[in-house]
Amino acid sequence: MAKPLRLIDLFAGAGGMTEGFESTGKFQTIVAVEHDQHAAATYALNHQAERVYDGKIEDWLDEGRVPEADVIIGGPPCQGFSALGKQDVLDERNFLWRKYAETIIAAKPKYFVLENVRQFLKSDQYEEFERWTLPGKPLEKYVLQPYLLNAADFGAYQSRIRSIVIGRLRELPEVPEPEGLYRGHHRTVGEAFASIDAHVVETRLPEAFFEYNGQRIPGPYSSKDLHVTRNYTQLSLSRFREIPIGGNRFNIPAELLATCWKNHKTGSGDVMGRLRDDRPSVTIRTEFFKPEKGRYLHPNPEVHRAITHYEAAKLQGFPDDYKWAGSKTSIARQIGNAVPVQLASHLADLIADQFHGEVEVSGPNSQGSAVSASVPPAFVGPV
Repeated sequence: MAKPLRLIDLFAGAGGMTEGFESTGKFQTIVAVEHDQHAAATYALNHQAERVYDGKIEDWLDEGRVPEADVIIGGPPCQGFSALGKQDVLDERNFLWRKYAETIIAAKPKYFVLENVRQFLKSDQYEEFERWTLPGKPLEKYVLQPYLLNAADFGAYQSRIRSIVIGRLRELPEVPEPEGLYRGHHRTVGEAFASIDAHVVETRLPEAFFEYNGQRIPGPYSSKDLHVTRNYTQLSLSRFREIPIGGNRFNIPAELLATCWKNHKTGSGDVMGRLRDDRPSVTIRTEFFKPEKGRYLHPNPEVHRAITHYEAAKLQGFPDDYKWAGSKTSIARQIGNAVPVQLASHLADLIADQFHGEVEVSGPNSQGSAVSASVPPAFVGPV
């Protein structure tokens, strides 16, 4: 009997991309690489990878133990050219895609999926990535298919536009362009929060610790354990009360405004913004628990707080039984950096469909379909 497709996840974070791929029942992760120990612990709590390497990808590659794989996935760090960062073209994190490329060379996958911020496709790094696929270059055996995709089009509860680069061996058929079935009728914040109690008083995670690789790590916590708020000042609460559904800092009366806001009447309309329950959320970032960082106030105008970690995880597509490790700040970073599970699941099905024959399909979301981990099908027509 054939086996599930062998998967390597690089820069794996909390495992959002793996969750999407494994939820199809067609993939088995053999290695996940993540340098942040708390994120690696979260990953290990939820996925039965043969190995979770909690260290730098450079050190993992230096071991010389990269196994062969059918598919590689991952999102190299993007802070160097993110629209929210300093956009330093020399930021060393900009060049970690090369380590992703080195893994491709060593693991010899048939396909790979690279995720990054929308600016990546216009960066010098992506131009160099493309050059690496030219004849005589390190990735000459591969061809790239770049896309700019909105996760909401694929069933995510948030509008999150990302660069997705699908790579394939040149002799293999082109992967069909990802087409979101939810385009034009996006899922909403209201749907995501339908079963979640808006009333929250707890401000701390439960007192819990466990051992991971010889270290004492906070957790594990269930997603529902993350339904905690913050201790806001009376001034902050007074400001929140003035902000209607879809409103923002421009709805706050002058007497409640900070001096810097009084003198700054232009700029982002998302600062201190309140979500709407009839549309997807804005992109969930790593500081979603701070209303001053974006449109993160709860959509109920009678609820005066930012969304909780549990609500943010829900908007990212994580299931309620997902386990988490780390401090509140660390877990927020893990959630904000994740790839929405629904988008990853769609990409997983596209990739798996390029294999034919029989693959052992397992897991709660499998539909009994059969794909193969051996030879891709013949090309049968235009995309």
